[in-house]
Amino acid sequence: MKEVRLHGRGGQGLVTAAHIIVKAAIGTNGYASFIPFFGVERKGSPVYGFLRLDDKPIRLKTQVYHPDCLIVLDDTLIGEVNIFEGLRENAVLIINSTSALTDFDFPKEVATVGLVDATNIALKNFKRNIPNTTMLGAFCRATGWVPLDQVMALVEEEFGPENAAACEEGYQSTNLLQVRCR
Repeated sequence: MKEVRLHGRGGQGLVTAAHIIVKAAIGTNGYASFIPFFGVERKGSPVYGFLRLDDKPIRLKTQVYHPDCLIVLDDTLIGEVNIFEGLRENAVLIINSTSALTDFDFPKEVATVGLVDATNIALKNFKRNIPNTTMLGAFCRATGWVPLDQVMALVEEEFGPENAAACEEGYQSTNLLQVRCR
């Protein structure tokens, strides 16, 4: 089972992105579950969620305490929230940021980093600062756990061609770095 923790801010589309990953996994004969975690937070407040992917039914209904992958929709959360807590060995980290990969200090558990400027791609494609669909493309590239074509089809069906273009551009624009050997 692959476990993912998503970190973002209210209004960035974290929950919607997770639902698309779930649909893509199920659409390719896999199993997936998502548990959002937010309360009365307002737009801009930190939010997070827990996603599981597997090839057999998922019975766990808890938070993800030891993620294989972190998706960070807003890099300002690094340092504000302990996003690296419980990270598994050889983890994948996907970050929306304009910073260079060398500007970050990654914990020893991180093996692969995917960095993409999802905010600017979203602004360019549909004039809104909602980086979720761009980050879906980055997730597909960095992990390979769900197929890009399946995700793009779901994004286009749900949000239209501009968002699908942002998803594909997120895939193409993600810079990958092997921080250490897997």
